[in-house]
Amino acid sequence: MANPDASSLNCQELVELVTQYVEGTLSPADQARFESHLGVCADCHRYLDQMRQTILLVGTLVEQDIPDEAEERLLYAFRSWKQQA
Repeated sequence: MANPDASSLNCQELVELVTQYVEGTLSPADQARFESHLGVCADCHRYLDQMRQTILLVGTLVEQDIPDEAEERLLYAFRSWKQQA
């Protein structure tokens, strides 16, 4: 984990920012903090690699690849989550 000063991220903060990092929407200061943490935290570096692999693999799916039952469960989960938000 990074040094515990005010400018460093902890692991939880990195997880919360990972989508913005991958999409390239972090501010320059937050991107620098993110990358600084990655430089000292092997677990977060692995997490980022896993997220990138997941995005890559999911991006290759087409609707026909998803079994009907799985699609229904996913749609139900997303609808339930959205109603709770």
